Amino acid sequence: MTHTLHRVGTAENLSEDYVILVMPSKDINHVGSGPKLRRFLEISLESGAIKIGDCRKGNEYHQGGIKEVLAHVEDRAVVHAVFNSRETLVRALKRIKEAELGLSVVVSGLWDRVEQCCREVGLEKHTVNHSLGRWGRVDKLPPQEVLQIHTMCGHGMVAASLIEEVIGEVKQGKVTPEQGAEKLFRPCMCGIFNPHRAASLLRTMVKS
Repeated sequence: MTHTLHRVGTAENLSEDYVILVMPSKDINHVGSGPKLRRFLEISLESGAIKIGDCRKGNEYHQGGIKEVLAHVEDRAVVHAVFNSRETLVRALKRIKEAELGLSVVVSGLWDRVEQCCREVGLEKHTVNHSLGRWGRVDKLPPQEVLQIHTMCGHGMVAASLIEEVIGEVKQGKVTPEQGAEKLFRPCMCGIFNPHRAASLLRTMVKS
């Protein structure tokens, strides 16, 4: 899965941005996987995840709350949890390993940080995907400050125009960086957007 892979940013602000994706294998172990997927989400929240989401049903805003996200996980779902520190990521990975859910687990983040976290809990990687950046008419892309926020939704649901609108609202004092970040999280249906990092980026833009 690569929709969590292409986040743009600096080593500093990406060090507070990790995503775990969990899914069953179609026609192999998807039958009865719903409770296991739900258990992963519960473990993630208990370990300090700041957001969770479900590709099939949506994030907490689509479903009406975190309880609803947990209640409606189905077999074949692809679910996510977002973390803003290596400490909470390590805690979650340790508990996921102990739970032995038998599902595919993908961790996204800066390569060296993720490698260290996996090694710390005794996990061996199966496959590694690296983003090779952007190619072609990159001059048509939004400014870097917008891309850092836009690429936190790998399906492109957080529009550049919405990000620019929120940046303006924060600069004018209409909303706080945290309120603006939460507004930007809402369209990211599968819930991989990191509002903690978004708020930090918005705060930096206001100061610059």
